[in-house]
Formats: sequence, C-alpha cells, structure tokens
Amino acid sequence: MSTELYFEVPGDPVAQPRHRVRTIGKRSILYLPSKHPVHAYKAAIRAALMAAAGKWPTITGAVHLSVYCSFEMPRSWSEKKRNQLKGMKHTGKPDLDNVLKAVCDALTDCKVWQDDRQVAAIYMSKRWAEAGRTGIRVERETEGAEYDWTTPGHYVV
Repeated sequence: MSTELYFEVPGDPVAQPRHRVRTIGKRSILYLPSKHPVHAYKAAIRAALMAAAGKWPTITGAVHLSVYCSFEMPRSWSEKKRNQLKGMKHTGKPDLDNVLKAVCDALTDCKVWQDDRQVAAIYMSKRWAEAGRTGIRVERETEGAEYDWTTPGHYVV
C-alpha cells in the first residue's frame, strides 16, 4: 500500500472564514454562512480526493502535509506583467494559514486521517499561475526517517 497521496484541486484556493455568531435568547450559535465559497472548495477537495485515491485508508500515525497553492493571474494584467509574475510568490490574500485550515478540515471530513492534530509537518506555498489550483500531498511518516525539506516529498534514511 502506498504511503503517499498526491492530487490536485482545480480553481483558486479559498480560505476558511471565521465562524459567525448568532444569538437566540440566551444561546449563542456558531455557523458559517451557507453561501460562502469555502463549502464549494471543500467539496472540490473531496471530489479530487475520490478521483485520485478512491477509498483511502484512514491514517492513524503522524502525517506530513504539503499544500501547493496556485492563484490565477487576473486577465486584466498585461502579457508582460503575467510573464514576469508567473511562478513568483503570491503575497496577497488569502492568508496561508486560513487556506490550510480549509484543506485540513476537508481532509479530516474525508477521513484521510483521524484528526488534523496528527499533522506533524507542513510545507505550504502560494504562487501565481495561468490557472488556479491546489496541489495536496499527504504522506504517512516513515518510522526512523528524517524529512528532507529542501525537496518536498522526500525522506532521508
């Protein structure tokens, strides 16, 4: 059985928003607006996972997670600007940590792992690209091996 899973989700990554609070009487209810784009993003992650791995066995140990976010460059940009920024780091919104939360929540819902607290190491990047997408790599930690962060997805034994 493979200890690694890689799949891509089409479309720009979406950040997990903060929960809203509604008070009814003396009770407070936390919720996410049903029309927020994060719901569609999580559904796209589930669909891409099923297409790539089908029934993936739930991981019980430590996990290494890599998330590669590519954001589509605006069509209003000139060809020159698009060529200059293609592949360059994206420093605008959304924040990396909020995109990571949406990815982790979706993978937890899909039972890739039991809980996102199992994620022991994370590599994440945001870059400009011709088309938006999210590349997600999940790896079971190999006993006694050290992770080589210079090349994501590689262990040093």
